[in-house]
Order: sequence, then structure tokens, then C-alpha cells
Amino acid sequence: MVESIWVFCGSSAPFPSGVFTSIDLAEQWIAKYKLTGTLTRYPINIGIYDWAIQNNFFKPKDDKHKTAKFIQQFSSASQEHYHYEDGIKP
Repeated sequence: MVESIWVFCGSSAPFPSGVFTSIDLAEQWIAKYKLTGTLTRYPINIGIYDWAIQNNFFKPKDDKHKTAKFIQQFSSASQEHYHYEDGIKP
């Protein structure tokens, strides 16, 4: 199994505001401050683009899917993730 971390991005934030080794620690912090945003599980030591391809969540269909611009902006809805509003998972 690939090691992973949990990354919290607040609503409309350009950068993550917290990185955690467990979902429990992340949720305690989110609840403590009543935060709104998304908590996403990220595998470590691999880019999401490569992870999605390796796990058959994404298949590049044309040349633009292999460009640096595309790869550096790539994200996958297949990553485990949760949404919070005022510190609560609805």
C-alpha cells in the first residue's frame, strides 16, 4: 500500500492550510476551528497524474494530456476526499 497524507484546503484558499498523517488528526483540527473546505488523501512520493494513470483512473487521450501545463494542474476526483462546513462533515 502506498503511504499517504491528508491535506486540508480551506474554501477559496490558493494553498493548503494543514497537512496530517491521519484523518483523525485532521478532523480534530478542522472541528476545533470550525473550518470549511476539503480534506483530501494524497499518496506520497508520486504525483497525482502518475497515481491516477497507475490506478486506471485516468488515461491520456491526446497529446495535450502529456504536457507540463496539463500535468502540473492535474487533480483527480478519484482521490479519497471529504467536504466540511463550519467544521462538520455534512
